Amino acid sequence: MISKKLFTCAAFLALATLSFAQDAGDEDATMKNNATNRDQKAVEEARSGWWKKAMENKSQRLQWWREAKFGMFVHWGVYSEAGGEWKGKEVGGYAEHLMRKETISKKEYLELANKFNPLNFDAEKWIKTAKNAGMHYFVLTAKHHDGFAMYPSEYSDFDIADKTSFKRDPIAELAAACKKYGLKFGFYYSHAFDWEHPDAPGNDWEYNNPGGDRNLFGGRAWYNIHPELIPKAQKYVNEKAIPQLLELLKKYHPDLLWFDTPHKLPFSENLRILKAIIAVDQNVVVNGRLARTGESNFGDYSNTADRPAEFFPATGDWEAIPTTNESYGYNKYDNSHKPASHFIRLLANATSRGGNILMNIGPKGDGSFDVKDQRILDSMAVWMAKYQESIYKVTASPLPLQNWGAITKKEDLLFLHVFNWPSDNKLLIGGLKGGCRKVYIMGDKNKKSLTTSKSADGTIVVNLPAQSFDDVDAVFIMETEGPLKIDSVRYIGENVETNRLLAFDSNLHGKGLYYGDGKTNKYYVAGWNNKDQYLSWNFKSTTAASFKIVLKYLEDKENAGKYVIFLNNQEFKGEIQASGKSGSAVVKEIGFFKLNPGEHQLIIKPEKIKGLELMKILEIELIPIKTINRSL
Repeated sequence: MISKKLFTCAAFLALATLSFAQDAGDEDATMKNNATNRDQKAVEEARSGWWKKAMENKSQRLQWWREAKFGMFVHWGVYSEAGGEWKGKEVGGYAEHLMRKETISKKEYLELANKFNPLNFDAEKWIKTAKNAGMHYFVLTAKHHDGFAMYPSEYSDFDIADKTSFKRDPIAELAAACKKYGLKFGFYYSHAFDWEHPDAPGNDWEYNNPGGDRNLFGGRAWYNIHPELIPKAQKYVNEKAIPQLLELLKKYHPDLLWFDTPHKLPFSENLRILKAIIAVDQNVVVNGRLARTGESNFGDYSNTADRPAEFFPATGDWEAIPTTNESYGYNKYDNSHKPASHFIRLLANATSRGGNILMNIGPKGDGSFDVKDQRILDSMAVWMAKYQESIYKVTASPLPLQNWGAITKKEDLLFLHVFNWPSDNKLLIGGLKGGCRKVYIMGDKNKKSLTTSKSADGTIVVNLPAQSFDDVDAVFIMETEGPLKIDSVRYIGENVETNRLLAFDSNLHGKGLYYGDGKTNKYYVAGWNNKDQYLSWNFKSTTAASFKIVLKYLEDKENAGKYVIFLNNQEFKGEIQASGKSGSAVVKEIGFFKLNPGEHQLIIKPEKIKGLELMKILEIELIPIKTINRSL
């Protein structure tokens, strides 16, 4: 069996080689490098010297970040003025990639910059909005892939001071506002991509450089196929990337530096940039997308893929970066905004698993927030005003996954986040056999205790009010005492609408299986191409109950085969048909079964694989059936 603990964020990203392959260049499948022999000297120097020493105070450096849990990510620049439109035409995908998508020359891009005059920008309003929404850190794009600096830079005149009529320094104003309102402050800096610089990777329409969409000079790994081009990229790193990074450190004293797309440069160059940063400031936190291979991450924490909706198993310090719609920069055509409930539950779920959420919005070119983003933030502010303590300065849950929601922990308190209100008003705290002193509604000043009982196997059950007081996430506080008696096996039951067994939460058996990126309909396990591979889930039930099995997977024109699901002594067989298209979720009813109280295992195995792989499985749902007019 492959242990879930092996799948750190870095390991996942090393394996997920198919997910983004064709996202028009907006994203990369792995966001990592493969260290070659050329890089080994730099790697050995780091591990035995400067990086090893910097890791000695990692816990101290990360303390604020671990406590913060929730931050605001802001993509804002010249591209915000265009808002996903160029020459009257809608430009899909990431709006901040406008220059690349439309192969805009530097001269034309400067014409757009001349129009950028964000007179509605109000740093204090931005930061107060973030603070009210419960956010504790703030990260702004100081320079994105377009190479345009959003501050006055001494090392390039391609910046907001020299090329726009807006002569203020928004970064200085935001840094001051963060200090005033108690938020930690950081920058996103595109160190590897720079579309205005003649020596940087990425711009293959004006400069014929590697690292762009035309896949010149060997495509993604251009530096391995054409190492003679490395000195050109090093010239950019020496002239712009490192000088601007050190400039940002010395001028604004950020708490965090956030990087992206490290695969555009050789690994040794990424290490060289990190070394330069650490030489100036060993207290600044550095995210996990600067210097990373499939085996090692030289950052302070790991990142998931972009825009996650579900989380693959991860250990250690990690952060997810959802965005309100499907673009990070402002796109006036993208109205796919999720409701605030999506982000509230995503935050509680990430926190229960030990991760942070850095939630992105894309302000308009005039410096104001889109009304749809503002509505999400205002709604989160209402929820966070009541329940922030259940998110801030907490740790991951020591209990197994819960079919009704999530759990976070702070010292002797368990915060019970109830997303799915039990139909019988009985909340079974899966895995907890003892140690409960008192349970009450969070926010109840009198801390009126709810009655509790125990199931037949000794699991604690909380008797809830007759109806939910918060349909998004109703939070209860459990005061514990003494050492908790914990069982690591999750529970399923008939008092919730459905029990979701995500592929991400399964036990993986056999070599070659890997996780999808976690986006909507991409939280799959894939690489299922031989009969020795299978998935399993262990769970318990406390009462006899009947369920319907539903399989959910991603349709694909290349995948087909037959499978069998084993549940106790029952078998359910099915077939995957190759479809004419790929990408949509398929929901298939498999059958009905009855469970008696006790422990169970569900296994899904291939019987025959006809395509490239059997399927990309998303989840198996066990839907309670109160009355079934058929023999089970």
